[in-house]
Amino acid sequence: MFFIHMLLLLTVIFVGIRHGGVAFGLLGGLGVSILAFVFGIAPGTPPINVMLIILAVVAASATLEATGGLKLLVRYAEKLLRKHPNQIVFLGPLCTYSLTVLVGTGHSVYPLLPVIYDVAYKKGIRPERPLAVATVASQMGITASPIAAAAAVVIATSMENNLDISLVDVLLVTIPSTLIGVLVAATWSLNRGKDLDKDPEFQARLQDEDFRNSLVDTEIESSDVAKSDSTAKKGLTIFLLGILSVIALAIFSDHLLPEGVKMSVAIQFMMLSVGAVILLATKIDPKKIVHSNVFIAGMTAVIIIFGIAWLSDTIIGHHKAYLIESVSDIVHAHPWSFAIAMFTASVFLKSQAATLTIMLPLGFSLGIPAPVLIGVLPACYAYFFFPFYPSDLAAISFDRTGTTHIGKYIVNHSFIMPGFIGVITATVIGYFISMMVN
Repeated sequence: MFFIHMLLLLTVIFVGIRHGGVAFGLLGGLGVSILAFVFGIAPGTPPINVMLIILAVVAASATLEATGGLKLLVRYAEKLLRKHPNQIVFLGPLCTYSLTVLVGTGHSVYPLLPVIYDVAYKKGIRPERPLAVATVASQMGITASPIAAAAAVVIATSMENNLDISLVDVLLVTIPSTLIGVLVAATWSLNRGKDLDKDPEFQARLQDEDFRNSLVDTEIESSDVAKSDSTAKKGLTIFLLGILSVIALAIFSDHLLPEGVKMSVAIQFMMLSVGAVILLATKIDPKKIVHSNVFIAGMTAVIIIFGIAWLSDTIIGHHKAYLIESVSDIVHAHPWSFAIAMFTASVFLKSQAATLTIMLPLGFSLGIPAPVLIGVLPACYAYFFFPFYPSDLAAISFDRTGTTHIGKYIVNHSFIMPGFIGVITATVIGYFISMMVN
């Protein structure tokens, strides 16, 4: 019966891929219904704590976007990129990585992509080099962000399994490991592909006048000046202070948190408070918050996790004894192999938070040591394998030269090598760091 139930889960995932977005969550709920009414299995527990943390963080980040603070961050990044165009292959990915770490979502990458293209092309650098690794870096920054959904999953799941894993424990591993992974991927990208003046395919396309005209019209206004710089600066300042407060609270939780209050709960009311202070200080219209890109993306993530994680928890919980008996010997002998399982799941789930929500409880059930699970966290990003994630498609569309592309065989695309290099490097380094510090 386990394999029949797994077939149901895989069917939900594949159909979800076809429809995209919230379809994962809705279909996950349908899967739980099938398990309950057809197979007579009691539904598992939906990841309520994870969803609440994501809701709180999204509310604060969306409030920041409504003030223009997110655009202001992009403007600062754009100034840096245009000031140092020769370093675009490194600075582009570092900027997208840093944005994700600060605001907790990889969707912050979109305004920077046309800037990265523009700077690279005007400097005569093959745009594929910085663009491909920049989109990969924007997703690798998720596990390094103190307010991303991935961190919420780790903290909440640890609490539910009665393990003392703090936000600091996670960040001490994920920040250096993913940052090094990004830098290694960027180093590899320095000489990938032919320079534009030596690329016969590009030179042939240059013979078309319309194509040439499309290349020169590159004055990017990707980060429109906010209507009120003072509002944006005020919102950004409060938001950054809020993130620092959350980190300080995590470090000194034993002294600052009231007795009985868990850090996972503190993150919820702290991030809601950050959003409230921004709202009161800037007097923005609350309607702008719910119509922001961050809010829409965040709510989509909550629904996806709600359904698909609930379905997987139901299956794993029902077959827990069988799973432990089947794979415990392999996992105990080679605990690092769990990274491969997590990587494989992420290829199809296209959400690091959803991957961790499904895989971490399984890892704890199998008795994998917490330091190992923390160390392999970067492996929860593998949806670069198929180049259909929105940021990948955006990079392809913004690259007017056509060097950032999807290959004839689908998987031979611009993002696959930076993705493999970055994630494998980050996972290996994260594993060794975690084993040393935990």
